[in-house]
Amino acid sequence: MTPILVTLTVLLFAGMPVAFAFGLASVVALLLDSSSLLNIASRMFAGLDSFVLLAAPFYILAGEIMNRGGISARLIDLSRALVGRVRGGTAYAAIFAAVLFSGISGTAVADIAALGQIFINSMPREGYSKAFAAAVVTAASVIGPIIPPSVIMVLYAAVADISVLNLFLAGIVPGLLLGVACGLVVFVRGLKGGLPISNVEIKRSDLPRLARDGSLVMSLPAFIVVGTLSGAFTPTEAGGIAVLYAMFLGVFVFRSLDFASTMEAMRNASRLTASLFLLIATVEIVNYVMIMAGIGEWTAGLAKAFAGQPQLFLIACVVSFLLIGLALDAGPALLLLAPFLLPVSREMGIDDIHFSIVMIVSCTLGLISPPVGICLFVACKIGNITLRQLWHELRWFFYAQIGLIMVLVFFPILSTGVPRWLRG
Repeated sequence: MTPILVTLTVLLFAGMPVAFAFGLASVVALLLDSSSLLNIASRMFAGLDSFVLLAAPFYILAGEIMNRGGISARLIDLSRALVGRVRGGTAYAAIFAAVLFSGISGTAVADIAALGQIFINSMPREGYSKAFAAAVVTAASVIGPIIPPSVIMVLYAAVADISVLNLFLAGIVPGLLLGVACGLVVFVRGLKGGLPISNVEIKRSDLPRLARDGSLVMSLPAFIVVGTLSGAFTPTEAGGIAVLYAMFLGVFVFRSLDFASTMEAMRNASRLTASLFLLIATVEIVNYVMIMAGIGEWTAGLAKAFAGQPQLFLIACVVSFLLIGLALDAGPALLLLAPFLLPVSREMGIDDIHFSIVMIVSCTLGLISPPVGICLFVACKIGNITLRQLWHELRWFFYAQIGLIMVLVFFPILSTGVPRWLRG
């Protein structure tokens, strides 16, 4: 197991793309073990041979279409109208918009790319510092992969063999609480008088239109959850329906989606899907090599070390996930660790959904933790600020979200309550 870990570490620090680093590290390990390289092709195919994975490209495409159909601007206007003229109102609006947008995007990068262009550039005109504006949007972007529909949950469910619908339902409360954690940071900052009062005017005559548009947009995640719960369609089929619904809204209701925008959305979704599936395939090779190297014995020893202390085990996992997030994004970390740690948590009596949500939320924070968090670089590019400037403001949001993870660890009902209530 040492050769693959050493090679993987060297390749990642050398700046090689994660999928290629996983693949090459596996090749090196197989060659040193004199194993047949034919195992590479078979394991890559096995990693992708899952019906659940078909949902991922559909949800990605639905998010791309909704983003190009003028959805983000409507959600932002609705957020500003609901928040009102309070101190730090635009910061609250950014968080609320991220919560709404997460119900259609499914990814953190989509959230920060869509919302950042508006909030990071407009909030400084109201008196916010650009670093604080970028920090608010960056922190709120991690809500995207938690509130359904979530692309990362689809990938995790395929690897961990867990119900996608249960994960979707379990992510609702933690996702909302992530928004509350961000809002508390803004509230404390406002108490110190460091935030301006919003000067954005929303005409009373525009409120019915904003409410109608917002209701139509937010009906998408509700439609997915209700439809799958009723058995009308599976979560995978729901992805295809989400694409059709997004196109219907963009073309016939909002009339802001044309043929060129649709093709661009399909191209972007295809590129992202291809990169994700390549990553899944190469991670499967790594998992195979590590199993052959005896990682099962290591995980068995881990279970013995934490016997009778499930919460201590969860805390250790959270710390490990946060440290791994310094080097890996959420997707690779989840795909790599889930097959090995989930059986350990089961042996310790931890509910699968509880452990999965703690793991997903913890790894998702890697998207906003330096030095490799991709959302950091997107925010810095949009705001034309340095990583140091952004982290100076972002750290308080980051600490608040870590605190929320600790709450999730000690109160499993926050993760398991909704699935049990709705599915029995």
